[in-house]
Amino acid sequence: MTDRPRLLVVDDESGHRQMIRAVMEDEGYLVLEAENGRGCLEVLAERNVDVVMLDMKMPVLDGMDTLEEIRKLKDPLPVIMLTAFGSVGSAVEAMKSGAFDYLTKPADIDELKVVVSKAYDYRMLTRENAVLKDKIASLRKKVNIIGQSRAMNRVMELVEQVGPTEANVLILGESGTGKELIAKALHEASARKEGPMVKVNCAALPSELLESELFGHRKGAFTGALRDKPGRFQLAEKGTLFLDEIGDLPVQLQAKLLRALQERVVEPLGSVGEEQVDVRLLAATNKDLAAEVRENRFRQDLYFRLNVLEIRIPPLRDRLDDLPLLVNHFVRVLGEKNRKQVRGVDRGFLEALYGYHWPGNVRELENVVERAIILSRSDVLEISDLPSPILEAGPEKPGRESGPGPMLESVDKAEKKALVRALEVNNGHREKTAKALGISRRSLQYKLKKHGLIRPYSRS
Repeated sequence: MTDRPRLLVVDDESGHRQMIRAVMEDEGYLVLEAENGRGCLEVLAERNVDVVMLDMKMPVLDGMDTLEEIRKLKDPLPVIMLTAFGSVGSAVEAMKSGAFDYLTKPADIDELKVVVSKAYDYRMLTRENAVLKDKIASLRKKVNIIGQSRAMNRVMELVEQVGPTEANVLILGESGTGKELIAKALHEASARKEGPMVKVNCAALPSELLESELFGHRKGAFTGALRDKPGRFQLAEKGTLFLDEIGDLPVQLQAKLLRALQERVVEPLGSVGEEQVDVRLLAATNKDLAAEVRENRFRQDLYFRLNVLEIRIPPLRDRLDDLPLLVNHFVRVLGEKNRKQVRGVDRGFLEALYGYHWPGNVRELENVVERAIILSRSDVLEISDLPSPILEAGPEKPGRESGPGPMLESVDKAEKKALVRALEVNNGHREKTAKALGISRRSLQYKLKKHGLIRPYSRS
């Protein structure tokens, strides 16, 4: 076995193969050889190769036919075409068919080194990307994160990058966006995944109990303390501690938490000594902590200690492309939970969801789907199964809860005018229009239907 980069040179001219071998072996490559396209495919079937250098004109199986076969492989390789000076046009055609680059024969030594090096770097990059995608897919499945939108893909790429580190991470996002799921994904991506993940909701406990929950207490420390009790820091030893709703942590506990993070020690209530702890801290909040710092409701030094790395979870209204995946997931899971046979949803049901602002995000969507499943008299969810706020509300109109009225009519007119103008500027092209408006194409489709603008603008 070797960890040297592997170059396969396919050329019916043995002298040219030997020249390339001599040059590239000096560059640290392991060079393999084949006389024609058939021999090339035989080598690829038996050996691991990083870069292929392929002559255009060969007996048995020429360069273009061999390139086509290489492109069919499960893991296509970067292919550098070799061509005579007068056949450069053919090499350009090969690049259009998927070749990485081309060289004219006899290959210039300096150019040869540069092109092969670029092809190898490209090979390593695509391999790393494939590994990253596999890891992200595994993480999604393990912690049940649903979504393939660009926004969620960016979040998961960041999770995969940040997860293996020991850095504290601050997870930001509105209520219901799935901050706890991202915390679980960070834990699973870390070297601490075999250790415990312990959660504390800082908003769910009164301040007099929260200190004991975090740091523990000794017997007799206060009325009712009948025995020693470890805190969540101790329970998370060698693992991850997740502090949810960190923005609600009482001010008097913030200094103690800061010391625990800086010194990696905790002092249980009623104790005369300190205990060493080895935990990684993840924190989440739906509050603007920077604003809380400015208002002196949150310590600046603790904010900086928590916010070594930051992950922002997009609200559902900014990832509407994930709606079908989320709905299908909830239909399956919640149908089983409620013992209802549900095959899916009709088109009207799904389109109505695109028109809602989703202030409660994914959690609200889950509740809406479960309600529809419970109340539906059919095995397919229909628009009539949706609650009135969703049926009445339009996209990105948080004022709709006040009921219909002149103000909403004005908003509708303004929205329609903006749609017409955007369509005119983009010559009716819906994808460009959606991008210009900062919305998904599905959301644009809903708005066009709602305002009766489908027919005049039919370009896709």
